[in-house]
Parts: sequence; structure tokens; C-alpha cells
Amino acid sequence: MKLPLDDSIQQNSHFGNQSARIIIAGGGTGGHIFPAVAIANAIVRIQPKTEILFVGAKGKMEMEKVPLAGYRIEGLTIAGFNRSSLIKNIGLPFKLLKSFLQVKNIFNEFRPTAVIGVGGYSSFPVLRFAQLKGIDTFIHESNSFAGKSNRLLGKKATKIFVAIDGMNQFFPSDKIILTGNPVRENIAKSKLSREEAILFFGLNPNKKTVLAIGGSLGAKNINEALSEGIDEFEKNDLQLIWQTGKPFIEKGREIAAGKSNIWVSDFIAQMEYAYGAADVVISRSGAMSIAELAVMGKPAVLVPFPFAAEDHQTVNAQKLVDKNAAEMISDADASAQLVDTVIALSKNEKRQQALKDNISKMAVNNADEVIANEILITINKNQK
Repeated sequence: MKLPLDDSIQQNSHFGNQSARIIIAGGGTGGHIFPAVAIANAIVRIQPKTEILFVGAKGKMEMEKVPLAGYRIEGLTIAGFNRSSLIKNIGLPFKLLKSFLQVKNIFNEFRPTAVIGVGGYSSFPVLRFAQLKGIDTFIHESNSFAGKSNRLLGKKATKIFVAIDGMNQFFPSDKIILTGNPVRENIAKSKLSREEAILFFGLNPNKKTVLAIGGSLGAKNINEALSEGIDEFEKNDLQLIWQTGKPFIEKGREIAAGKSNIWVSDFIAQMEYAYGAADVVISRSGAMSIAELAVMGKPAVLVPFPFAAEDHQTVNAQKLVDKNAAEMISDADASAQLVDTVIALSKNEKRQQALKDNISKMAVNNADEVIANEILITINKNQK
């Protein structure tokens, strides 16, 4: 499904000779970083002279992934609130103050026209500083339960882009625009054949293939369930593409050693190949994962991360289950049920097709363009 674009910006030439300076702030996980990059790419496609600067948190994955996407990034000395160890929060006020000073220096040098926040604690000082300076601020909230930073910033934001209906419980309703979640261009526009994708991983195109993705940082219970049931894949003539995340990669490699039907890595950069190869997907149920599964039309077994705010991943997964668009296993039940459930689904072509058909109905293919369109119209109007 494609959402309609404003006629005034359908063609690149409309803003071809104009320029803007935009900061995109936030990160921490792939669920924040990848949509941020998708929005940046769409802005540059529409208005090529736009200058974009990312701002993230030092030590977080955005400091690595954003430069790989071709954009410059500045890092802030900031940390989020630690709920598991209150004593570790002693230095938090000092880090927040230091981050505001860093943001002030970044703004003095870059002089942004607008600021976009995609969530994560590094977005807060950047958008708050912009709002104090009267600079247009835009928020993208990918989840069904808005993050704390976004909720605080939403009151003074120019526009707020959301993935689902009903977000007026978190944000002023007159600022909300329903756009869906931006999916990485290499995924949304992939034309890979299944055979080409499977051969990329050195696997057999004639065998059913399962893709396991626990998020960009990995998923402990998914990984442990797969490690316990790894021999069942070969017994059932299945292949596994297994993204473990960094904490589990060494154990994952040990388990996969000598098994020609298992491909393992801590991170998959070319996710278009992973989705293209997959007949069935094991995944967390974060908003971005669901958006990608919908665009790619993949039958999935979802294992919600149980410690997400307000347990929103379970809410996300349950909505798909209610629409017969995915299956769900709780994180606590993964060890006992996950591998058996995946094997059963891989053998049931009729069930796979029903899940494909229903999750595909939820796909939005141009959320990045819709968001970029709205941002550029607003800031170009305000510059006149």
C-alpha cells in the first residue's frame, strides 16, 4: 500500500534549487536508526541540496551504522535512566548537562533549519534545544506505546508522525500525521529472487529456509531455544539463517560448526537477502520488524521482548495474531515451543500462505517519502 503524497512535492524539481540543513537525532537500536536513515534518504531524493547531520549517543550502534549509510554523525556524552541499578544514575544529571553544551556547539556550527527526532534518549537534548530556539521539530514515533522522550517533546513539536491510530493518548491530536513506519529502501524495493538470496548465504535453494532475527542487539531466549533445538533443523531438512547479535555470536558459531544447513552471524547488513531467502521468519515484534515483515510479506513466528515499555511488543504481536497475520510464542515459552512451532509452520504451506496474505495487507511502502514530503513542505513554507 502506498499513501498519497502532496502534489506540491511530487517532483524533485519543485525543491531542486532550494536547500535546508536538517539534524536527525536519536538511536540506540536498529529500530530507531534504520527508519532515520530511510527518512534522510527520502529527503535527499526529493530535495538534493539538503544537508543532513545525525546526532546520536557515543558508544551506541548509530555511531557505526550511520557513517556506513553515508552520513556524518556527532556523538553526545549521554546515557539513559538505568532501571536495574539506581546507583548507576548518579552521574546522569551531569551527562545531561554536558550533552546540552555539546548540542549548543553542534547547533552553532551546523545552524539547522529543522530537527527530526526518531526516539532514544539522545534525541531529547537535541529536540529540546531546538524547541527553545524556535526551530521546527518533527518526531517519528514507530511504536504503539510512545517513548518517554517523544512524549515530553511532543507538546512543542511542529508535527508528529506515527505508525498506528490512537496515538492521541500520547500526543496533541492536531499535530499527529499517520504515516506508518519507514522501511529501509534496500528492503522495500528489493527485486531479488529467492534463489539469488539463498545462494548469497551459500545455502541450498531447494530446501526450506528459516530466518531468525532477534533484533540488532540479539535476543537471548530466541538464541538459546535455537541452540537447544539446532539438530531438529537438519532432521526436518530445514536451513537456518541465524542472526545472533554480538553477545551470543561465539556460542552460535560453535553450535553451527560443521553444519552445512546453518549460516550464522552477529549482524546481517544485507537484510534484503535475508528476507528474500526466508520461507519462515522468527522475529521480535518491535514496530520496525513488523513493518519489514509486512512489506516483504513473510510468514512469521513472533517472540515479543517482554521488557519493552508497557509490554508494547506483546501488544504489537497480538494485533497480528488477531488478524491471522502471524503466530506468537512468549519469550518465556521460547525454549519449550519455538523450534517445534517453526518446524510445524515450515511444513504447512496453506498456513504460510494465509499469514503472507494477511500481513501483506498491513504494508506501507512509502512512509519515508510521506514523512520527507511533510517535513520539506513545512520548513520551506516557514523559510519564505
